[in-house]
Amino acid sequence: MSKVSSFLTLFAASVIAAAPAFSQEDFKSEVTIQGMGSFLKETTHDGVKQDATKTGGVLAGYRYYFSKHFGAEINYGYTLNTQRYFTSTGTTGIKSYSHEATGALVYRVPFKKFDVFALAGAGAIIFNPKNMSGIDYQARPAFVYGGGADYNLTSRLFLRAEYRGLIYNSPTYNIAGLSGMDRITHRAEPSMGLGFRF
Repeated sequence: MSKVSSFLTLFAASVIAAAPAFSQEDFKSEVTIQGMGSFLKETTHDGVKQDATKTGGVLAGYRYYFSKHFGAEINYGYTLNTQRYFTSTGTTGIKSYSHEATGALVYRVPFKKFDVFALAGAGAIIFNPKNMSGIDYQARPAFVYGGGADYNLTSRLFLRAEYRGLIYNSPTYNIAGLSGMDRITHRAEPSMGLGFRF
């Protein structure tokens, strides 16, 4: 076999071997849909205890990678729970739709069958009371952090397991009786679902 034939054979083999890696790197965008849990940390301050019922919801997101490791994402989450305040005079509970919109920077480490990632960013949570007249919605800024892993089913389709934590000020809905009862709190959101790369 001549040197030219050997070179061409080696070059062709290198291109074929590298093709899957190049094709995976071409997918810069991801969309995901996940089921999530919502677990609020109980806080107590000045004799007032605040928490919320544990519930489930949905989390949808879009992520774009600028490079192999760095990207950015936007997410929308929805849950329905009851915000509760316990005082010496009784308990106040407000059933609310919770809409969260967040953006975050993402750092990932890709492997052959799975990727791991961490994220940090900010956004807002909007609390919208259900079936209660005279009480308006309230928005709260939030800090979000988290991490997770993607398991590659194919080069495009993957399973995602993720944990997100949100830190924000609990809602009071501008109700006079709840004035001053808001607390810095933490919501844990474990989630799992499907994603698609394109």
